[in-house]
Amino acid sequence: MTVNSHRVRSTRKTQIFNHAGCFIEGWYWAIPSSKLKAGQVKPVTLLGRELAIYRGTDGKVVALDAYCPHMGAHLAEGKVEGCRIRCFFHNWQFDEQGKCIDTPSLGKPVLVSVRTWPTAEQYGMVWVWTGETPQQPVPFVPELQDEECNIAFGSRFVKNCHPNVLLINAIDAHHFNTVHNLPLQIVFEKRELNQNAITFSNTTRGGEESFLIKLLRPFYKNAVTYSMCYWYGSTGTVTLGPDFLHFHIMFALRLIEDGKTEGQTIMITRKRSGLGGWIFNRIVLWLTQQVGNYFAKGDSQVFQTIKFDLKTPTPADRSILQFIEHVEGQKPLLWGTWESAKD
Repeated sequence: MTVNSHRVRSTRKTQIFNHAGCFIEGWYWAIPSSKLKAGQVKPVTLLGRELAIYRGTDGKVVALDAYCPHMGAHLAEGKVEGCRIRCFFHNWQFDEQGKCIDTPSLGKPVLVSVRTWPTAEQYGMVWVWTGETPQQPVPFVPELQDEECNIAFGSRFVKNCHPNVLLINAIDAHHFNTVHNLPLQIVFEKRELNQNAITFSNTTRGGEESFLIKLLRPFYKNAVTYSMCYWYGSTGTVTLGPDFLHFHIMFALRLIEDGKTEGQTIMITRKRSGLGGWIFNRIVLWLTQQVGNYFAKGDSQVFQTIKFDLKTPTPADRSILQFIEHVEGQKPLLWGTWESAKD
């Protein structure tokens, strides 16, 4: 990509990237699966929209708009009955499609319904799709696609910047040298998996004059393994490590009020069989968390104070510009209403 004045101007006039009032239609984390037992309902505010999320006795998760169409009572105050939910206030009952199927005071159901949203569970989280019908899968680690995995939750955090901005840190090639003192030049190669997912992978060896790189080199056949996969501009998975053992970290982010970010880190590894496999995975997940903590430690304060404005991009910022372009090509929704931002 040529870095020139035209590119600078187009970057600074983005319609979606780093916009405090909108996000990309997609899958977003709502609540840890372990926090939602069968027969429980929880209130969740997701991307400015209030939801009631419950798990039926069949184990399936249902997400619906929070307020009863009768008088506006919050459905999370109600109770789960089988695979349905009954409003606490006047006992109206709704099925898993949001349709009212029982109105006790009238003897027959009222012809009303509550808006429901597609749900899925992966990596220990309940995910909600913010549109009608899912167009793409729940975010996953490309290397672990279709694999059964073990996970461990890391820190949950809030940052004073948009999720789009927080995610570019992982592909800011130059900051690996200036902040983390990495003794080699990182060059990323992009690959689009689909309209909503893009990967950036390191393609360089380099650093041969560094004692650290010479020490690590026997564990890498080619380039140092470092790959970032972005989903919906708000969730990222990083894969790094020697050829014989890769570490996988997911940064599940969502936009909150005032254009800030709420995030949850998830350590992920391929499930291994037997007691030995279980013990090994506990060690791997612990090591993964230490790796994540190391890289996060140097950058944390920057994203509490940053006012992102890429005024003067350099060749090292090529991957950031590519990510911004990728975000701009997706479907934006308005924070709070989840209506199309293009309308």
